[in-house]
Amino acid sequence: MKTRTLGKTGLVVSEVGFGGIPIIPLSEEDAISTVRYCYAQKITFFDTANMYGDSEKKIGAALRDVRNKVVYATKTLARDAMTAASHIDTSLLNLKTDVIDLYQLHNVSKQEDIDNIFAAGGALEAIQQAKSQGKISHIGFSSHDLKTAIQMCRTDLFSTVQFPFNFIEKEPADELFKVAEKLDMGIIAMKPLGGGLLDRADLCFKFLQLYPNVLPIPGVQSREELDQILELYRSPSPLTAKDKKEIDDIRSQLGKRFCHRCGYCMPCAQGVNITEVMMFPSLNRRLARDIALLFAEKAMATVDNCTECGECVEKCAYSLPVPEMLRDYKVMFDELKSRPVA
Repeated sequence: MKTRTLGKTGLVVSEVGFGGIPIIPLSEEDAISTVRYCYAQKITFFDTANMYGDSEKKIGAALRDVRNKVVYATKTLARDAMTAASHIDTSLLNLKTDVIDLYQLHNVSKQEDIDNIFAAGGALEAIQQAKSQGKISHIGFSSHDLKTAIQMCRTDLFSTVQFPFNFIEKEPADELFKVAEKLDMGIIAMKPLGGGLLDRADLCFKFLQLYPNVLPIPGVQSREELDQILELYRSPSPLTAKDKKEIDDIRSQLGKRFCHRCGYCMPCAQGVNITEVMMFPSLNRRLARDIALLFAEKAMATVDNCTECGECVEKCAYSLPVPEMLRDYKVMFDELKSRPVA
């Protein structure tokens, strides 16, 4: 495993990091085993957030004995100083550490977020104070909106930017990453596999290797998943003409309107299982008819609960027309179900 320096933080990290969401549903024993295996394979950058269930606690328990050999990055969705300060202290306890290497403002994706964070009594105030107290070494942010992320970078107050980046979401390379590199910011790529939407890890990581200054943080929940990814780094190979055609085909199939599976729309007050319903087009493409129907049936039954209240649209980081997509996928499901078995 090669290493790289994360921008002006000076932190030396593995060329592939660890995203902390997928260990949430794992048992504590399985999660700890997975995290320790990642460390054994020379992963040294571990990213999580206090909103990721018990992910912080599991990472802290797994790595407490090697704390000085790893880099912890976590986040807060707080926009006010009081809540942010509380979140920082909770993360320190969860991660079993005296200092957080990189503390990030989570999902800064609209002007309202910036206004609240930078206001008197805003979250940035508490984070900067915690940094002066030695609780935090470096400050960064994550975002899902290009314009907002560029605006945040240009304040020159942050050491890192975390943004979705993969071969179907490649727009950040056009301007955002150039702005960040000019300011010597570390660049962290969340959703390198499209939030689980992309099945071709080989294509995903061949693409990402074209950007050596970008640190991908795939979420893994098993040794097998990690081994598959790391093999692509241990024996790297360039994108071939065939690879590029397959990437173009996948982009064409997905179009612009697809769920990124970030989960910000959940929970739904009406009980609609939005994220699982949104998986149906992928299931329909990849699985046999009866298996796709079986996997989706329980979630699809919740679509009728949708009242189109609009809360999910407001929470969606990508401004997707969620109720409309839910209806469309339910129609797709019903049509598939009505077809005679071949």
